[in-house]
Amino acid sequence: MLTKADDFPIHQLPIPVSEVGTERNFYDRYFFNGYNEEGKVFFATAMCVYPSLNIIDGSFVLVVDGIQHNFRYSRVLGQERLDTKVGSLTVEVIEPLKKLRISIVDKDNGISAELEFEGRFNPVQEPRMTIMNGPRIFMDSTRMTQHGNWTGKINFKGNSIEINPENFMGTRDRSWGVRPVGAPDAQAMVPAKLPQFYWLWAPANFKNFSSHSYFVDNEDGVSTHSHSVLQDSSKEEVVLSLPRKKITYEENSRRISRAEIISTKTDGSEVKVIIEPKYRMFMCGLGYMHPEWGHGMYQGEDESMYDSYDLSKDPHDPPFLHVQAISEFTILMDNQTHKGTGVLEELLIGKHKTSGFEGLLDR
Repeated sequence: MLTKADDFPIHQLPIPVSEVGTERNFYDRYFFNGYNEEGKVFFATAMCVYPSLNIIDGSFVLVVDGIQHNFRYSRVLGQERLDTKVGSLTVEVIEPLKKLRISIVDKDNGISAELEFEGRFNPVQEPRMTIMNGPRIFMDSTRMTQHGNWTGKINFKGNSIEINPENFMGTRDRSWGVRPVGAPDAQAMVPAKLPQFYWLWAPANFKNFSSHSYFVDNEDGVSTHSHSVLQDSSKEEVVLSLPRKKITYEENSRRISRAEIISTKTDGSEVKVIIEPKYRMFMCGLGYMHPEWGHGMYQGEDESMYDSYDLSKDPHDPPFLHVQAISEFTILMDNQTHKGTGVLEELLIGKHKTSGFEGLLDR
């Protein structure tokens, strides 16, 4: 089927763009977050198309006064991947790799927003991530991550929040490839084994530069995928080597109370990132691991849903395992100390020997 995208020079196979091969779990996602310097206001957006499922879904989260408000939307894609509007939510690319706009007008739930993201630095292409479940591909994706400033306004239930670029920063990413989406596989891999996934993702903004690190660990606590970079006004991306971490958990919990990430510059000097969470946003508000509104699940021709979470309560159970902790970041490098704000994304499921995790959700 020919679509609008076929009029752009973006083909990578001798077929229309709407066709993505034989993989039902192919996805193509936008993600954004934004926060003020104090971290008291936080918002996030996710929008994704699933070409082989013929579904598009999107969500917007607003955290204010300790409450997380979740606005979710889903519709039939109609195979048109460039129609990036679902329900009350729209994502627009104004200038590729530089400037994007998020719009939401949901009168039924009392929210409207017009938000523009502008990259501070060029996007970082993270190394391709391929994870197997026995002989089957579980995840195979590419992601680009970009730090930026926000401009605009959020109106929610009669209150107006001014978003100015001097005080509101954030991070966006674009990822695409294969992940578990939609209905679960009809036939699970044998022999059965406990799921295991240890994921940390830590982008942050500082006054004159940004930092980004992530880790995927196996059951033994060994990092199978990791990356650590710095960016500043020179626009040059400084890739750090040998990233390693020291994690402290809250008592009887898998929630992280403090993280230290140490990497090495090309001159041999160390860069230490200290992350101290302030509060946590539940990613199920954006569809991650949500039992009814999970990514790629069919909701109907054009459906929406609103709910809210009290962030003073933490169930510690599915679907609330996946979080982004709004955090204070401290970087020690070149005999200087720098303070910034960012998120520590955590999804810790199954065994992790170095943390003492022995079961699916123990501690």
